[in-house]
Amino acid sequence: MVRPMRIGFRRLYSRYAVIRDHALSVAVCVAITLIALFLGDFLDLANIVMLFLLAVVLIAWRGGRSPAVMAAFLSVALFDFFFVPPRFSFAVSDFQYVVTFVVMLSVALIIGQLTAQLRRQAALASIREQRTGALYEMALQLSGAVTREQTAEIAANLLGRTFNVRAVLLLADREDRLSVIPRGGPVIVPLSAELARLAYDQGKPSTFDRISYFPLRAPMRTRGVLVVAPDDATAAVHENQRQLLETVASLLAIVIERVHYVEVAHEALLNVESERLRNSLLSALSHDLRTPLTALIGLADSLTITKPVLSPPQRETAALIRDQALRMSHFVHNILDMARLQSGAVQLRKEWQPLEEVVGSSLKSVETYLGERVVKTALPADLPLLEFDAVLIERVLFNLLDNAAKYSPAGGEILIAARRRGAFVEVSVADQGPGLVPGSETSVFDKFMRGNPQSNIPGVGLGLAISRAIVEAHGGRIWATNRAGGGAEFVFALPVGNPPAIDAAFVEGIERETP
Repeated sequence: MVRPMRIGFRRLYSRYAVIRDHALSVAVCVAITLIALFLGDFLDLANIVMLFLLAVVLIAWRGGRSPAVMAAFLSVALFDFFFVPPRFSFAVSDFQYVVTFVVMLSVALIIGQLTAQLRRQAALASIREQRTGALYEMALQLSGAVTREQTAEIAANLLGRTFNVRAVLLLADREDRLSVIPRGGPVIVPLSAELARLAYDQGKPSTFDRISYFPLRAPMRTRGVLVVAPDDATAAVHENQRQLLETVASLLAIVIERVHYVEVAHEALLNVESERLRNSLLSALSHDLRTPLTALIGLADSLTITKPVLSPPQRETAALIRDQALRMSHFVHNILDMARLQSGAVQLRKEWQPLEEVVGSSLKSVETYLGERVVKTALPADLPLLEFDAVLIERVLFNLLDNAAKYSPAGGEILIAARRRGAFVEVSVADQGPGLVPGSETSVFDKFMRGNPQSNIPGVGLGLAISRAIVEAHGGRIWATNRAGGGAEFVFALPVGNPPAIDAAFVEGIERETP
């Protein structure tokens, strides 16, 4: 109820001011007439005309155009009635007084018009000065804003105090959805979501039902919409106000974009620090675990050769201890490798070499984990030499083969294949397991992410993440798909580059020496 009462009071005061100015115009003209009558014996008619013209100027300066026009006509009428012969009558005995009346009225109207315009321009200059000061104050306060909520509060307060308008900020999130800032706050403007979305999408201001929508166009993108409504429900935003409000909207857009990037930088800094802390902890933990695990594997091996010979159940227990210790050592190596890769401590030692050698060494390393699975290879004889770090690529193949062995059934087949595709050589490892959960083809390469979180197969979800980091460090890429006949296929591609030329005579000599 407070706002309607205030609006009604403003209307009443405005009407009172108009009546007051016109009444003042009449009073001044009457006062000048009385003064002229009192001094009639001492003043000429020309001087009396000057007094009336002075009255018109004062009234125009004080009340504006309409009271000045009324004063001009009233002055001519009073001058004619009280001072032009025959007095106390509107009749004119001499034609020259008609010219006097016309000139007097014209001069009075012109002077009143010019004085009113001067007064209006002075008032507008004062308003512009106030609003320029308000813009400066807003810029000064917004320069210290660090959140979107703080920006919205500063804007609403200053716009209400300077422009007598109510303002609401609608800001876009990462999905381009507009929402009122602050969230859950009172919506003091009866806005239209459709018009706000239209202004946001088109980037152009619009007005409907005396409510204006100004898009917040920042250098990078549109950040939201400023919705403005006048305090007076029957008024509208003036054109000069509209220009200033567009300036305010541009200022707000720049501030909101700055705040956005401050939030992004803060979030990135937190992520970097948390990642650095986690890598440090993982590195320290893996270093501390390697020594006892190595000792545990050695003790398990020594149990199998002790005298007297262990019984079959005891030998089986010793073998299980060794296998689990080896698996734990594999996990620790993965953790340490990931920490090293992300810290940048690993340097690639690339050499030109055939792919077959690293495939063979990785198969030898993983044979303990293969069990009854059958591994087949399909490596074309014409594969070019590739430049890579043999130790790291062997680690990639080891992780992919270990992953395939975990999910392939006993007696299942694992296929290692390679093929050239343009400027890359693609190496694939396919299994006959249950395959990937739909939609997880990309997320399986994230750290601590497993293809099936509900699976009871041991693992911490680092092998594939390490493989991706190694392949990308070589300038390649890695991906996973489900096979048409069942199972999953992991593929990584390495760039071919410019392999060195091999002398044909040298190759023939090697073939002759080979028995």
